[in-house]
Amino acid sequence: MTGSVTAILLAGARPIPDPLAVAAGVPVKPLAPVGGEPMINRPARALLDHPAIGQMVVLTQRPDVFVADPATAWLSTHPRVRFETGGQGIASSLLALMEQGGLPFPLLLTTADHVLLDLAMLDQFVAEAQGADIAVAMVERATLLARYPESRRTWLKFRDGWWSGANIFWFGSAKARPVIALWQEVEQDRKKGWKILSAFGPFALIGALLRILTLRGGIARIGRRFGLTARLVAMDSPEACIDADKPADVTLIESILAGS
Repeated sequence: MTGSVTAILLAGARPIPDPLAVAAGVPVKPLAPVGGEPMINRPARALLDHPAIGQMVVLTQRPDVFVADPATAWLSTHPRVRFETGGQGIASSLLALMEQGGLPFPLLLTTADHVLLDLAMLDQFVAEAQGADIAVAMVERATLLARYPESRRTWLKFRDGWWSGANIFWFGSAKARPVIALWQEVEQDRKKGWKILSAFGPFALIGALLRILTLRGGIARIGRRFGLTARLVAMDSPEACIDADKPADVTLIESILAGS
């Protein structure tokens, strides 16, 4: 799979000013410093350094600000990086790019605030996602709290544990389009787990509420409903679900970077 995966790095801006961006005096959150440099730089380098990644697409509403910043200008001149201007919605922007034919499968999508993304995480995710039409990376609560008991996440409870998203997604084929279209409808409620589940049908919602579904089984069942292979990748690294979303996250991330 060397060089065959297209990486999509989400570097967009929220409709309202982001507190980290405001505090740092930068126009968009991905330019806010973490560990002495704009947060986007670390996940960008991790992606480009991984042998499975061919090209990388930086999806943002403001390509100009990354070109203008001396610390991120390298992205605009890198031969394997291109910027694409997205709208306010991630899913709608993805679908638009797919319609243009500019995103060859498989796609690996992650976010500019995934500062701790590293080669080991990508190794595991790519290896376990291969062959799936859709895969999602998540971390079970015990994995995170065993090392970082102070970290606070949003958790979804299933029969096989409490899970938090790791902001790494896999779209292996064009079969993923209907699910992305559904994502477009519910992405404004992505923090509200029950609304996402209800969009996938009553069985998924009731199953989650009654704790009768494992997350692995639930994701596989959703895939079958759409006629595709959907898979959970349970990440071994607790750092996989720590993103730079608020000041406490940045403090934790910087302490992890300092100790690595």
